[in-house]
Amino acid sequence: MTTSLRRIAHNAKGSFDAAWALCCAPSRAPVEAIDTAPLPPRSAERPHALRLFHFNDLHNHLAGYDADGAVQPRFSVMARIVHEARSGSVPAVFVSVGDDHTGGILDEIACDRDGAFLLDPAYRVYSAAGVDVAAIGNHEFDRGTAYLARAIRQDAAFPILSANIHSSEHLVPGSDYHPALIALIGGLRVGFIGLTTRIETRAPQNGDRTVRVGNPVTALERLLPPLSAVCDTVVILSHCGYGDSGTASGKAAVARDLGEADFALAACADAHSTAPVIVLGAHTHTRLNEHGFDPANRIGSVAIMQAEANGRFLGEVTLEGAPPAFAQARLHPIDAGDPHDQGLFDAHIRPLFDKVDAALSETIVDNRIAGLDWTVTQRTRYGDECGVANLFTDAVVARVAALSGSAPDLAMITGGSLLSGLPAGPVSYRHFFEVMPYPDEIYVLEVTPGDLAAILASNACRVLRPDEDLATDRFVGRGFLHFSGALRYRIDPGAGPGTARAHEVRLAGQPLDARRAPIRIATVSYLALGGFGERWAGQEVGGGVPAGLAGFDMRALPQEPTGVFFRKEVEAHLRALGRIDTDPHDGRLRVAGQLPNRSSSSA
Repeated sequence: MTTSLRRIAHNAKGSFDAAWALCCAPSRAPVEAIDTAPLPPRSAERPHALRLFHFNDLHNHLAGYDADGAVQPRFSVMARIVHEARSGSVPAVFVSVGDDHTGGILDEIACDRDGAFLLDPAYRVYSAAGVDVAAIGNHEFDRGTAYLARAIRQDAAFPILSANIHSSEHLVPGSDYHPALIALIGGLRVGFIGLTTRIETRAPQNGDRTVRVGNPVTALERLLPPLSAVCDTVVILSHCGYGDSGTASGKAAVARDLGEADFALAACADAHSTAPVIVLGAHTHTRLNEHGFDPANRIGSVAIMQAEANGRFLGEVTLEGAPPAFAQARLHPIDAGDPHDQGLFDAHIRPLFDKVDAALSETIVDNRIAGLDWTVTQRTRYGDECGVANLFTDAVVARVAALSGSAPDLAMITGGSLLSGLPAGPVSYRHFFEVMPYPDEIYVLEVTPGDLAAILASNACRVLRPDEDLATDRFVGRGFLHFSGALRYRIDPGAGPGTARAHEVRLAGQPLDARRAPIRIATVSYLALGGFGERWAGQEVGGGVPAGLAGFDMRALPQEPTGVFFRKEVEAHLRALGRIDTDPHDGRLRVAGQLPNRSSSSA
């Protein structure tokens, strides 16, 4: 039985002349030969060149702010480059490789204060700008699959792809998203395949217990042979990360757990495709081919691209020949002072920022404590007592108690949850949002005293040691935990991670080993579901820790989602507090040795 094709809508402002989706589920079953009857006959005059403009991990950063708070162009600069290219004779395709959501201030207008869906800023602007196709990234799942389904149906005028997501209660395959498509572009048949990392995607999740993310290599291996047989060229949109699990790149200061990533995908494509293939990558925020193609980014005949993140670059790939194959690549740096698409900015981007400007400038708390700024936070978040973490975890304990009538024993977060610090003086909502932009739900875990002891033992192995030269103002997949004030203990780093120990552990003033009752811990959904790249899912501890040290598995703990969000409850607590005039550094964690100030900007 052959795999059928179904004609689907495409962005009328883009470069596709027509598009057909493959009706298959490569994560769940092999894909048969494709029935090409719906496709028009191949033209003898089809072009011998194609330009692909790609971006990734924009995270809703459609524009930025200058020092005075004025909105500065970003995505509209990218759109102008593409629009100018489309005025030429070579077809120009505009694609997103995923993580279009989470991390930018425009997240705040996606839903109302009660969590009801309003609009999707990224997909709405992409539709107006003529984006042709997008992959599903892991952060597309952050607000839940029901949100993503609404966003696609209301605001995406272009196809959404993932070949390895399946079984969602809300996302409808063949309607909301497709595994792959064949686009007719100036007479060329171009295949597009979307792939999503299974390591850091929240599946299953609260609200969608059945959704799964399969092995991307398996999906590609099943899908690519029949697709490549009927296409002139194939483009893989890989939101799986550059390298493999032993690679340190992009936002990671050290090697991180990627699972099956671009190196494995490129090798698979090289072995299984009969048409030219390129990989447009994402997820690791890696800057590739900035000044022209680097031959190191080729596996066999398959070239790999990535354009860093947050709209700092727009990637361009040129395909040439018959059939069109990789010829050259580059990155366009994006600067707010560059010419931009004024019409797109005025009609579609600026109005979104107008919606949040008032909230951004509002002061939520007056901070009288100097040691909560980013300089201090970035060097303590992975290996010492961290004042911002103390403040936030204490706030969540108080908020959960107020909301539920039952206080958790503890709250905890990882250092990787903190992306900035609180400046001294008035703290605007913009400043606060930059500290913790992720919309993590609060989960309440139930642990035994033995479980907590094991968590602390694993945490001691993860502490950043005085002799490690790591840039702590970047993401380190170490997963170091911080706790609210009821827990007090000491870490002895020992001679190495394998000999690090947690000592003198006291909970609510009593030795932990004297505790008999279960312990309730409020934490972020990211941790409750396994910590993904920070390895709280039973894998070996990562982030530069030598192999052989197994981490604790948070997923095995009894857990209950609360339906409220960590950042929102911290915000509510700070607003009620009004002023931070007590230093949250209270000695709850003591680490033997002195951590030096580590900043990649000063290294």
